[in-house]
Amino acid sequence: MAKWGEGDPRWIVEERPDATNVNNWHWTEKNASPWSQERIKELFKDVPVKSDEADINITEVEKLEGEASANNRKGKLIFFFEWDIVLKWSGKLKKGTDRDFSGKVKIPNLSEENDVSELDIQISVKDEDEEGSKLKQIMIKSGKDLIREQLAKYISGLKEEFSKGMILPKKGEVKPDSIKVLASGFNKKMNMDPIVNSKEPKIGHKIDTTTIKQTHKFQCTAQEFYDALTRIELVTAFTRGHVKLDPVKGGKFELFGGNIVGKFNELVPAKKIVKQWRYKQWPEGHYSTVTILIDQKSDHTEVTLEQSGVPSGEADVTKDNWQRYYWDAMKQAFGFGAFFT
Repeated sequence: MAKWGEGDPRWIVEERPDATNVNNWHWTEKNASPWSQERIKELFKDVPVKSDEADINITEVEKLEGEASANNRKGKLIFFFEWDIVLKWSGKLKKGTDRDFSGKVKIPNLSEENDVSELDIQISVKDEDEEGSKLKQIMIKSGKDLIREQLAKYISGLKEEFSKGMILPKKGEVKPDSIKVLASGFNKKMNMDPIVNSKEPKIGHKIDTTTIKQTHKFQCTAQEFYDALTRIELVTAFTRGHVKLDPVKGGKFELFGGNIVGKFNELVPAKKIVKQWRYKQWPEGHYSTVTILIDQKSDHTEVTLEQSGVPSGEADVTKDNWQRYYWDAMKQAFGFGAFFT
């Protein structure tokens, strides 16, 4: 088996003037937030809303909070973005009192998890009298379509702009059109099947528990494996859904649509992760303790998981879920399972 840097093509830096990320193997990331902020503001600066009944303009972005990034792993581009947007609009009816009205548009969750056509777009008007209400309805009818069009331009522009330079040609390869781009990466939600236990203990009753142990080998560095479990964009990549993660001692996490929750007890970069961990189908308030030891060898990283406090009747399913939703998913997303001889 090849050692790192000794014959393994992922680690060879020959004929690369920058000597980095050969064959696009490593996870690389670009911060797309500044570009995104400028682009979104540009797209909603003095934009007219087409209507035969009124003169309406979306005037500017009042609030823009969030972040965006572009990531490359093994020739696949994955885009993450999440924005909370508030726009200003103004207008008046063509047949009316010639009064000027103003209002706001709220877009609370523009992200890769939501299709533009499904976005929650909330429209309000400052003075909601008869004329104001009519303008509001025009904005709802015509303004929402315009807003979706502009947001679609932002998303396509993000992909186009940040695809440049993210994929480096492999040795002898000059076909960038063969690159696979993942639009959001993960609009398909991964759902963990509920464990139904007809004999679930009542709160206050003693729970029969057991300890499970697993040891696996991963083709990555210890730091890469640690990052994959503690960096929100990487955890999002392999879990394929919305993630809440605060990787500090006492910090909480929530994965797989809230099926898995807990908090971190101990974090030692590239060495160890200890956390309180529970599956939502378990008896209320019952947590297990998960200890993950990360040991970098000469040609791979060995990971040992020990989980104590697992309800005995669910030990086998819990083992299977670690394999399927963590280890296999990480190998598929990041290439941690590919060994070369």
